[in-house]
Amino acid sequence: MTTQSINQKMSVVDVMTLLGTAFCFGTSYYFIEILIRHLPPLTIVTIRVILASLVLWGVVFLMKLKKPGSFKQWRSLFILAFINNAVPFTLFVWAQNYIASSMAAVLNATMPFFTVILAALFLSDEKMNRFKLLGVPIGIIGTAILIGPNLQSGTMSVLGQLSALLATFLYAVSSVYARRFKEWGLSPIMIATGQVTMAALMLLPVALIVEQPWTLSMPPVETFYALIGITMLGTVMSYILYFKLIDSAGATNASLVTFLNPVTAIILGTLLLGEIITSTQMLGILFIILGLMIIDGRLFRRKKNNSYV
Repeated sequence: MTTQSINQKMSVVDVMTLLGTAFCFGTSYYFIEILIRHLPPLTIVTIRVILASLVLWGVVFLMKLKKPGSFKQWRSLFILAFINNAVPFTLFVWAQNYIASSMAAVLNATMPFFTVILAALFLSDEKMNRFKLLGVPIGIIGTAILIGPNLQSGTMSVLGQLSALLATFLYAVSSVYARRFKEWGLSPIMIATGQVTMAALMLLPVALIVEQPWTLSMPPVETFYALIGITMLGTVMSYILYFKLIDSAGATNASLVTFLNPVTAIILGTLLLGEIITSTQMLGILFIILGLMIIDGRLFRRKKNNSYV
């Protein structure tokens, strides 16, 4: 992380983009909750990535973006699609059969804790510092508080939470793996397009064989609205806004999306799905937010800077 990225300030447009990105990402959990009532997991994820790839390819051609030009690049996109789209998308859909959408979103917010650990192990320029050493354990405590009450119940909710955490871990792995794309000069939107395309290619035959979606009864109209929503808001717009935010405000400021995603999911889950956040869950959420804030470190830097004024 460079000094420039740390000190980079956000304009009003950047703040609006940040809020829009968090909203779009956060809606995914609500749409999944609607879709799992009528469609099986692999079918949901396959339709999502197919539709998203079609829309994103339209954006690529419209913007005349550079495309991958070698087998090595497409192979890397295939690997990225596996660990960043195909498997975690499916795990989250499956998990939400047993846990609330707001819980899934909060567990996904633990991704920076995994990323910090993996980056320190495998990236030479992402070493541990005092903020990370303090923030990661606090975040782990928050996660334990969230999962703890269900460990002795023997319910499927435990597996659902562990499934969401595994998906989140894979997101962290992909964020470290994706560093290799910087040297290839590909637009982030092209990378997003490539990975959802490869995810569609790998998931389609699996979904057809395992779930045989043509045998399903016709779902209600709300299912189609949810598919459009998770494609356009939860995937296409999320990627476009997020990468725009990185370009204009820097990766450090863009990481604030992690703090805000669960807010959208909790609001939608409470108002539209009737989900209830318990006091224990709220305590776990607060620990996770505190851990994220410590890892981010900007509050401490601001306090230090203000002390010289």
